[in-house]
Amino acid sequence: QVQLAESGGGLVQPGGSLRLSCAASGSIFSINSMGWYRQAPGEQRELVARITSGGSTNYVDSVKGRFTISRDNAKNTVYLQMNSLKPEDTAVYYCKAVVILSTRATTVHWGRGTQVTVSS
Repeated sequence: QVQLAESGGGLVQPGGSLRLSCAASGSIFSINSMGWYRQAPGEQRELVARITSGGSTNYVDSVKGRFTISRDNAKNTVYLQMNSLKPEDTAVYYCKAVVILSTRATTVHWGRGTQVTVSS
């Protein structure tokens, strides 16, 4: 029904930047919130940043001032610009979307994840 395709992960040195993208496709009427979560080895998955359909955003404290979430509603795509990356940002990053289907049902979808590794 709905697929989320993530891209943009990789290996970067501390202080570097990466931009993640997540494009939603399928039987979509509209998308409410979209967000990025991350999970490091041995840790629980945590919310990194979230953006509503109206553009309101919230961030986990550890990334405020360094990460910026944005979305292109016409493309059903959400982005995460990550600057000043630190080793502790290393994790698998997952995209999440709350989607209203063409049937008007509200569903939650996750991407498969993209690895971000910050290391010298």
